[in-house]
Amino acid sequence: MAGPDYGALGATFRYVRILQAICLIAIIGMTANFISDIVTSNQTPPNLLIGTLSVTCIAVLYCVITYILYLDDILPFLINTGMDSMLLIAVVVVAVTVGKPLSYLNCPIIGSTVSLDSTYDFAASLGSSLNKDGVQIKYSNQWIGATKATCLEMKSIWGLSIALCILFAFSSICSICLWRRKSAVKPKDVEG
Repeated sequence: MAGPDYGALGATFRYVRILQAICLIAIIGMTANFISDIVTSNQTPPNLLIGTLSVTCIAVLYCVITYILYLDDILPFLINTGMDSMLLIAVVVVAVTVGKPLSYLNCPIIGSTVSLDSTYDFAASLGSSLNKDGVQIKYSNQWIGATKATCLEMKSIWGLSIALCILFAFSSICSICLWRRKSAVKPKDVEG
């Protein structure tokens, strides 16, 4: 299961794909946990969480398929570069959308003065704050009713989304370099 030998560039591509899959699976788990808590409380999950879950599920499927194609040495690197670039755009949108209101939160303060502690309250406040176009969101103790753990979990999703931005940019660069390297190699003459 070693795959093709593309040297350090190929090894880098494989490690980046593995790290992408790990980050994506972690985001799927945390987002699914939020959605489960919200649905359990008979509420509708915010579009923010549903969108995050959708993007990450598609991305993890893509990562697994392209990793298998890479190991079999049939991955079309030029197409892969374009797809990585599109997923980069998608995770940038997720990171910006999730991070916009979260950047103002101070997680250690949450829970010390707020009495509500449901995940739904957190997600609903997060979703409603995103609907205020053009308004700077300032943190106050009444802004979100959540536990410290819920806040830290949401910030973890944001942090992993930022890491995915870097990883997809890096895998896109590796992919275009691998395409150039593979297209520059002349096939061996079998008859002569």
